[in-house]
Amino acid sequence: MNATSEATRSQAGSSPLGNPWVQLIIGVTCMVMIANLQYGWTLFVGPIDAKYHWGRASIQVAFTIFVVLETWLVPIEGYLVDRFGPRWIVVIGGALCGIAWSINSVADSLPMLYFAAALGGIGAGGVYGTCIGNALRWFPGRRGLAAGLTAAGFGAGSALTIVPIANMIKVSGYQHTFLTFGLMQGIVVVVLGFLILVPPASLMMAPSKLAPGASRLQARPVEMVKTPVFWVMYAMFVMMATGASWRLRSSHRSPRTSRWPTSRSVCSG
Repeated sequence: MNATSEATRSQAGSSPLGNPWVQLIIGVTCMVMIANLQYGWTLFVGPIDAKYHWGRASIQVAFTIFVVLETWLVPIEGYLVDRFGPRWIVVIGGALCGIAWSINSVADSLPMLYFAAALGGIGAGGVYGTCIGNALRWFPGRRGLAAGLTAAGFGAGSALTIVPIANMIKVSGYQHTFLTFGLMQGIVVVVLGFLILVPPASLMMAPSKLAPGASRLQARPVEMVKTPVFWVMYAMFVMMATGASWRLRSSHRSPRTSRWPTSRSVCSG
């Protein structure tokens, strides 16, 4: 751990923010703020296509870029968290998310839309992975609870804001909505990012509670990928995420009817 992480860790012992539940709430709130980059995207596809006539399939390539960079770069972002601490990863990630939707508000070409999607994917992945990892560190004895609550924030974010986003698109247009929500969400994550702390060493070294049959073995990444259970879990996540992502990319409102089509898919890649 470098000097930056050590300084952040030392602050946790004296700061009123150095409480596991406070840190968990900060992480959950950050997750709520980035959720719409993924779950709110389908609301914008129709209006973008109506304005520029690029075709829904071409527009949805942006979603593919976003998801790939959001997920596949998380191991690298995790390495950066270990090296520099969680604070700056969340701060930079929040800034990238805000910039991404701000660019979407003025994007007048597909390359610009794809570039914004790349920035958003990198930023959202950094925030997501960091908040999950930091929650686990703050709750060594309740890792499942901490991870579950933090991940739940990602779904709760879309549930809380999907109606306001849809209404703003209807009243003010998709470009104004991109800019407004992008700046709001990005600013909140950046501010909260500065409040994220690394738990004190005494907490991280405390023995965690073990379920029957569990082990305290901490495998290295190379050791982990050699175990069959890792690949079983990896396959489960891939299948679950693939189905959910396809549904998100295809669940756009039909321009000719008031129903949500389920028989066609506009996903690409």
